[in-house]
Amino acid sequence: MNKKTLHTYLNKNIQASTLAFFRLAFGLMMLFSIVRFVSFGWVDKFYIQPKFHFTYYGFDWVKTLGNVTYLLFFICGLAAFMVAIGYKYKIAISTFFLTFTYIELMDKTTYLNHYYFISVVSFLLIFLPANATFSVDAYKNKKLRFKEVPKWTVDVLKLVLAIVYFYAGLAKLNSDWLLEAMPLKIWLPNQSNVPIIGNLFHETWVQYSFCWFGALYDLAIPFLLFNKRTRNFAFFLVVVFHILTKVLFPIGVFPYVMIISTLVFFDASFHEKVLQFISKIFKIKTTIFSASKAYRLNLASKKNAFKISFLAFFMVFQLLFPFRYLLYPNELFWTEEGFRFSWRVMLMEKAGYTQFYITDSKTNQKIFVDNANFLTPFQEKQMSFQPDFILQYAHFLHNHYKEIGYNDPKVTVDSFVALNGRLSKRYIDPKVDLAKEYESLQHKTWILPFNDEIKGF
Repeated sequence: MNKKTLHTYLNKNIQASTLAFFRLAFGLMMLFSIVRFVSFGWVDKFYIQPKFHFTYYGFDWVKTLGNVTYLLFFICGLAAFMVAIGYKYKIAISTFFLTFTYIELMDKTTYLNHYYFISVVSFLLIFLPANATFSVDAYKNKKLRFKEVPKWTVDVLKLVLAIVYFYAGLAKLNSDWLLEAMPLKIWLPNQSNVPIIGNLFHETWVQYSFCWFGALYDLAIPFLLFNKRTRNFAFFLVVVFHILTKVLFPIGVFPYVMIISTLVFFDASFHEKVLQFISKIFKIKTTIFSASKAYRLNLASKKNAFKISFLAFFMVFQLLFPFRYLLYPNELFWTEEGFRFSWRVMLMEKAGYTQFYITDSKTNQKIFVDNANFLTPFQEKQMSFQPDFILQYAHFLHNHYKEIGYNDPKVTVDSFVALNGRLSKRYIDPKVDLAKEYESLQHKTWILPFNDEIKGF
């Protein structure tokens, strides 16, 4: 793309109603998610009750806040509501991004792909004029009121959604998923209580059909949504796919988030009708928005040029970051080095058993650790097959036993993991003192070889 073409694209405008619709939908979905999380008692369960929290590499400084965590969730929910109605939008979306991401970083035990998706989208929204119309800001201040916004402000949101789908499809192009129907061959029979179709989940052909359709769906759906002629059919597939996923698997609000977010691909006329309908319900006069001007981005401004360049860099990062696993040796599903934040959704059935031993370096006294004394059942389950969890917990145990009188305690493990229906095999080198190993971006040499092969992306 030459400079002239790029300049033309950046100056191309579309109706602001699309961005306003997405802002409203995103804010309300996030408010619902926050209220749901609190109402289920998960704040206490995941962030207050645990004695120990698994933090992300480089974010050890992010700490849980005890009962103040409820205040953090309240601020996050309030910010989501303000985003939805477009009140003090820049402050609201920035606050939502910071509070939501802080919550996400407090404990990686609760990691889900859609949490990362929400952080990415909310970060992008900070830079977009999503309050240009149908917002409290635009209603109160005509300087913030615009009928049109740059087309790229909507395209960047479409690109994020396309990345999520397409990369999830690429990840499914592996031999376990396509040739062995794993892990759906394990999961689907457990859903035989589903009305009408439940008994079919024991059939091998159904398990393979789900795998192949899932891969084709993820790879094709972005292109079908971008194409106006296939968009309605594509949205039908989106609804069917995500509703079925919601029925079969406990993945929270993610299906609803994806269904609603996908509406951003529709024409502005659809979004305009939805916003007009909502305005009638709440008796909001919308004529004030109809006479507003077009948003013009001064590309000669160094500030705007920097913003465009930064967002371009951010999107390039989103395109490349999921492929960082190629920098590591051995099987990705086994080591999980580069697995998170790469849109690899529901590709593994992994179970582990990890028994820790503490040895006093001076007396050679050796004891085994009862993980239940330090971890919740959910934390222990997640820790048992994820190497960075195992390492972080080992350092916690080293410090704990050192404090109660052990001399430079060694921490070793008996660890066994089963992956996608394979027999359980030893996972961590039992001779390695994990207290002497440290987290880094380098390959963890103390993870034992997989001695098998999963072909594909």
